[in-house]
Amino acid sequence: MNMLNQEQRTQLLRIARQSIEAALDGRRAEVDASQLDETLTRPSGAFVSLHTHDRGLRGCIGSIQPVAPLWQAIVSNAVNAAFRDPRFYPLGKDELANVEIEISVMSPIVPVTDVQEIEVGRDGLIVGRGSRVGLLLPQVATEYGWDRETFLTQTCVKAGLPPDAWQSDDCRIEKFSAEVFSE
Repeated sequence: MNMLNQEQRTQLLRIARQSIEAALDGRRAEVDASQLDETLTRPSGAFVSLHTHDRGLRGCIGSIQPVAPLWQAIVSNAVNAAFRDPRFYPLGKDELANVEIEISVMSPIVPVTDVQEIEVGRDGLIVGRGSRVGLLLPQVATEYGWDRETFLTQTCVKAGLPPDAWQSDDCRIEKFSAEVFSE
C-alpha cells in the first residue's frame, strides 16, 4: 500500500533537488508550504539517498522519527545527504547533474519479538544495544541479495556491535517499512 500518490512523490523529489541546488548557491530553498497537501505537511520520518551511476551511493541521511513535516524532513535530509554525510566529501556543483535522488518515507517503527517476522525486501531494521544503534533501509538487503540472518548481522555491524549481537537478549531489534521512490 502506497502512502503517496505520483504527484506527491514528484513534489518531494523536486523539493529535494531544489534544496541541494539552493545550498550549492549558498542560499536556502524556498518552499511554499501553502501549496502542499496535508500528507506532505504531516510529520514523518524520511531518508534521502543520493546515487551516482559511476560510484553508487553518494550520500544518505535521514530521520527515523516523525519530528518535522515530511516536506521539511526532505529539505534538511537532502542537504545533509549532499554535504554532511561523514562517509563522503561534500557534493560539488559539477556532480549534481549526475546524481539520482531516492526518497524513503518511513512507516511507524515496531519492536521485533521473533526474527522470523522480518521479511527481507519489505522491512528495514534497527538494531541497538546501549548507545550503539544501526539502521538499514529495506532496499539495502535486496540490493545486496542478503537473507534475513545476513541482514541482521550487517545491521549489527553498522551499529558497531559484534555481528551476532542480534541473538543476544539485551539487543533491541525493531523493524519498519518504507515507501521508496526515485527520479
